[in-house]
Amino acid sequence: MGDMWTGEKVRLRGVEPDDWEGFRDLTKHTVDARNADLVEPPRSEESLRVWTAERAGRSPGGEAFRLVIETLADRAFAGSVTVGETDSRAGRFRTGIEITREHRRKGYAAEATELILTYMFAEQRCNKAEVEVYAFNDASLALYRRLGFVEEGRLRQHEFFAGEYHDVVLLGITATEYWATHQLPSVR
Repeated sequence: MGDMWTGEKVRLRGVEPDDWEGFRDLTKHTVDARNADLVEPPRSEESLRVWTAERAGRSPGGEAFRLVIETLADRAFAGSVTVGETDSRAGRFRTGIEITREHRRKGYAAEATELILTYMFAEQRCNKAEVEVYAFNDASLALYRRLGFVEEGRLRQHEFFAGEYHDVVLLGITATEYWATHQLPSVR
């Protein structure tokens, strides 16, 4: 591995001010926005420019950060991956991913998640990654299970939207479980 931020299909990079259109595309469809988080009122293009520029100006890393997923083939904005709710004492963090509609089912989400897990486990000494997925989001549940995440619990009727309450599934993977199927990064 030459660059720990680059896989076979995607690379992870910092947010740039010009990425505002990609972030806008992630919010275009109500179902997509709901699967990733929650539905918010429409934002102006200027608001998205300001939001993206503010994130572009943040220092990299830290307790919480967001990276853009860029395709290697054409350097297109394919989505973003986040790290947050980092607990350095316990050695755990939360992660999440959003992929634009035109870039789904191409392996980008899996590869971007593996790049983040490798960084957090090999460089940040974390021991466990966690994700929260809405119980109706079959595609995300399948992705994380394929990557080795294990269901650890369910928060019943935890979120309200689309006129009813929905369960949230908690999944996790430990560094030991991850390294059982992945190669440690090389120091050379």
